[in-house]
Formats: sequence, structure tokens, C-alpha cells
Amino acid sequence: MPQKTRVLICDDSALMRQVLTKLLGEDPELEVVGAASDPEKAWQMIQRLAPDVMTLDVEMPKMDGVTFLEKLMAHRPMPVVMVSSLTERGADVTMRALEAGAVDFVSKPAMDVAARTAVLGREIREKVKAAATARIRGRRPARPSAPRPRPSGLGFSATHKVIAIGASTGGTEALMEVLTDMPADSPGIVIVQHMPVGFTASFAERLNGACAINVREARNGDRVQQGRALLAPGDQHMKLQRSGATMSVTLHSTPPVNRFRPSVDVLFHSVAQQMGNNAVGVILTGMGRDGASGLVAMRNAGAHTIAQDEATCVVYGMPRAAFEAGGAERVLPLDKISRGILHALPGSRPTALTR
Repeated sequence: MPQKTRVLICDDSALMRQVLTKLLGEDPELEVVGAASDPEKAWQMIQRLAPDVMTLDVEMPKMDGVTFLEKLMAHRPMPVVMVSSLTERGADVTMRALEAGAVDFVSKPAMDVAARTAVLGREIREKVKAAATARIRGRRPARPSAPRPRPSGLGFSATHKVIAIGASTGGTEALMEVLTDMPADSPGIVIVQHMPVGFTASFAERLNGACAINVREARNGDRVQQGRALLAPGDQHMKLQRSGATMSVTLHSTPPVNRFRPSVDVLFHSVAQQMGNNAVGVILTGMGRDGASGLVAMRNAGAHTIAQDEATCVVYGMPRAAFEAGGAERVLPLDKISRGILHALPGSRPTALTR
């Protein structure tokens, strides 16, 4: 019988500890080995019980989840899934936790909504199991408050090109690395990162503060243009629409695809249909298969396609699926993907990059 994934819960709410213990315990592949009410007790349990994965409340008394996470990653790196509240502050703190080394996060349900609790159960079980296989790199260096110097422009001649990027687990940091290496005059970029409502706006703001390009959460009808990246909002699919030389995005609340909304496949299929060979498609770290068929469609339409390699993925699921389906023209480590994108664009001079 395969060994179970051992999980430690850290949450200051007795009710939430009870709910999470029940939800995780419903999976025969998971075993909850302990439940701590604060970081001090969690640290003692980690040393005694050696769990494989921990779920960690974002906001707790004595020491908040991010501070504890930073200390944990400095002294005993391990996979952590954050449990966040659906508030503006919760979203901002969660983004900080992902930067500090958390693998993924789930949002807390309203306790009086049984259906939401059932959804949380499926989501947290999947994310805890994915986290158990994740590559943990320990504490990450603090980000500078200002963007690193970037070339102001590489003289692109083909502004009608579009770059489409899809990511999931581990994607927030992967996208940060790719986008901070894109020049201010890069072609328009459209992005799907699996993330719920309320979190995509906070994530877009953090990207915008670090990048030479403008990054924002997409609104229906936003134009895709040079120097701009549009991030699909949580719980809405995003498609590319072309009218002559004008490109824009449309947002839709149609059913989830591959159980996701937004879905990478929805975006990639629209880019394949609307742009043909005037596009570059990139699939980054994440669990599942979302984006695989869309990347195949983009490649078949003549687009250049790139998948992140296994060694640099937090979870090698989506890139693996895309590669095995024949969608990836090139497989590159994360720190070479921005250069790979620029090489695929006519009129660029990738040697001007700092890497």
C-alpha cells in the first residue's frame, strides 16, 4: 500500500482545524498527523512529527502566517499550502506568502455554506497532494522595492504579435520572473493564472510594481497592445478577439473548462484561432492538464510554443501534459523563457537582456 502523505494543520480557529481535519481525512492518500493552534505549537509538532505538508492560516495571533513561513523556509523548508480569507488584506498577505515560498493557497469558505465547504474539500485535497510532490527551494531573496533596470525598448517591428501565457501552481513566482525580464515595448501579453476572485487584482498590482511593462487585471473589451499585459480575472474565462489590426479581450462566465475558470485552454484556443502564426504560447508550472490542447492548437496554427522544463517547475503537470501532447516546440528552464519568447519575435535583439 502506498505511503500516505502526512499533513499538519496550523490554524487558530478550532472550528477551522476541525473542518480541515475532516476534509483532508476523507482522502485515503492523506493522513492528518496533528493540528496546531499557533505557530509555536506548529514548530514543535513539525520537529516531532515530521509532516510532509503543512496547511497554514494566513492570519493568526502571536505570529502571522507569513512571518512564520519565512522562519520555516529559512530553517526547515517544506511544502506549505496557505489558507486565506477572501478579503483584500487576505489577498495581499497571500501574495506575500507565495513570494516567501508557499506552494499554493486555498480561500476559506463561509462556514454556513455547505456547498462551498465541499468545494474547499476537493480543492485542498488536490493542492495538498500536489504540494507533497513540489520542488521546495527554501527561503527566496527579498524583492527590491523598485524594478530591476530593464532596457526601455528593443525596437520591435512586429507589434501585431501576441504573447499568451498560462500557469497554475507555482505560477505567481514564475510569472514574476518571466515578466520582469520583458522590455517596455514588448508585444501585448495575455495571461491566465489559476486564481480565485479577489486575488488576481492584487497579483496584477504586484506584477505591475515590478515590471517595465504595464500589468493589470483585464476588463471586458481591454485592448491588447504593446507594453501591456492583461491578467484574466478570477472566475472569468478570457478570450482574444481580433478586428483588423485591433486586438482586445472578452470575458465570459461560461462553465469551467478542465475544472478551471479562467482556463488556459480557453485563452490558448482563442489565440490560435485569432492570431495563427502571429503568436507565442508559453505554458508554465502547474498541476493538471489545462493548456495542453490549447498549446497544441497554437502550434498547429503556426505559433511558436514554449514549455517550462521539469527541473525548474514547482509542479511539472501542465508543462508535461503539453509536451506529451506535442504542443511544446521548445522546452526551457524558467530563467531562459523570457529570452526564448524574444527570440521568437521578429525585430527583437535578445542580447540586450540583462540575463
